[in-house]
Amino acid sequence: MLRLISVAAFSSMASMRVCDPMLVTLSQEFHVTTGDASAVIAAFAVAYGVLQLFYGPLGDRFGKVRVIIGATFACAVFSAVTALAPTLPVLVVSRAFMGAAAAGIIPLSMAWIGDSVAYEQRQETLARLMVATVSGMMAGQWFGGFAVEALGWRWAFAVLSVLFLTAATMLLRQVRATAARAAVSGDGAAEPAAFSLQAYLATTGRLLRMPRVRWVLAIVAVEGALGFGTMAFVPARMVDGFGLSSSAAGGVMVLYGVGGLVYSLMARRWLALLGERGLALLGATMIGAGLLLLAWAPLVPMAVLGCFSAGLGFYMLHNTLQVQATQMAPEARGTAVTLFACLLFLGQSLGVLAVAASVDRGWIAQVFSIAAVCVVVLGVLVSRKVKGRVPQTAAV
Repeated sequence: MLRLISVAAFSSMASMRVCDPMLVTLSQEFHVTTGDASAVIAAFAVAYGVLQLFYGPLGDRFGKVRVIIGATFACAVFSAVTALAPTLPVLVVSRAFMGAAAAGIIPLSMAWIGDSVAYEQRQETLARLMVATVSGMMAGQWFGGFAVEALGWRWAFAVLSVLFLTAATMLLRQVRATAARAAVSGDGAAEPAAFSLQAYLATTGRLLRMPRVRWVLAIVAVEGALGFGTMAFVPARMVDGFGLSSSAAGGVMVLYGVGGLVYSLMARRWLALLGERGLALLGATMIGAGLLLLAWAPLVPMAVLGCFSAGLGFYMLHNTLQVQATQMAPEARGTAVTLFACLLFLGQSLGVLAVAASVDRGWIAQVFSIAAVCVVVLGVLVSRKVKGRVPQTAAV
């Protein structure tokens, strides 16, 4: 089941990042500034974040995998609609609907892992899911740039629609096969409790009164603004600052994902060596160094190195926070994890809007530098707060 869920997660992350290398082209086609064109990214992020409040209780009520399937089918539909958008406002709205649908995939996948995997193996299992999400991000960023030059940007969303449809169909077949086997063996699943809005609001209120939950949510909101908010403009920085083509800029952004993929493959060893605290601190330092290189590097190879460093560091820091999210309220994990995702992407949307204003005023290097300092401070705070436990299996 994890492998099939990973296909849906791959498609979700590809759809999230596919617009990054398109901003300059979209601004030219629709006759707006690059900052205005970035609304296609912010709209996705806002809808993605807000809808977490809906998917959490829905996953707890109907089952996380069933909701993932429905969300993946919806992504296929809205991605096809996005490919046909005639104007920028329509494109922004359709991207918002895509974000609303995609919101039900990766966070509920994390919650499903939290339900199914013991804490000692959870960071390693989440890292396996991260291989799919990082690969999806890499594919989306590269294909977005490639499509702009070779096919037309609309084809990128048409291909995504096919990917989502394939993922949803595979998952549906697996669930039906599993249900059929359970029916034959007499091991049917228990009927979930009826959803109660009052109970959900009470649970959410109780979670928000917990200091640990408030701390994790606040930290991940800031991380989203500093990390995702700045990195969304790296392709535009490479195009405007270094004269690269859209496809080449998308290729550079692939290295951000390569950094995450390297972490995913090495997570078990690095966790054994550094522990959660060490991962958070080193990750934040590498993000800061990467952002400074992207801001001030005089040569393309140095900026490319900065992109890789920021990607590797981000996933060191973020994976540590993901584990904290799955453990901050085990009795209401679905709601807790989707609150985590909600704050992450609301933070991202605010970060995108803030950096968008700097792009149009020529302040992108200064904003990247400020974000570099802030993210290092964030890493220090996280390293002091996490429990620092090293999973027993990590030392094997």
